[in-house]
Amino acid sequence: MEVGQYGNRRRTVLAQINVTPFVDVMLVLLIIFMITAPMMEKGVDVALPEVENAPNLSAVKEPLVITVTQKGQIMVGSSRVDSPTKLTPVLLQVLSEREDKTVFLEADKAVPYGHVVQVMAAIKRAGVSKLGMVAQEPEK
Repeated sequence: MEVGQYGNRRRTVLAQINVTPFVDVMLVLLIIFMITAPMMEKGVDVALPEVENAPNLSAVKEPLVITVTQKGQIMVGSSRVDSPTKLTPVLLQVLSEREDKTVFLEADKAVPYGHVVQVMAAIKRAGVSKLGMVAQEPEK
């Protein structure tokens, strides 16, 4: 036997790595990402008009929301549509897969009224029976 500097015998190196703490950390990270991922999804930034007793959209299950941004861009959910004339075929396709034909329109308060009316007309051409305008409560 050889004598090493730390004792009477030479010690062998343990070649196994304990992966249990690594797996524990990875599972915790997985849970954190699963919880925070839905919170990261953000809609289109729109300055809604302020109205007393504004209706609450959270009561509706998975509403179809059409957004007109300050720059006049039209969004169906998170998908961009080029013009009001192209909105009708897109809505026909989306509504064919849904039972509820209710649509909510969010229009930035800086968008000209004429553009909002064109979008509303395209929505009506798609056969939407219920169209709701979204507003928010004024800050106090």
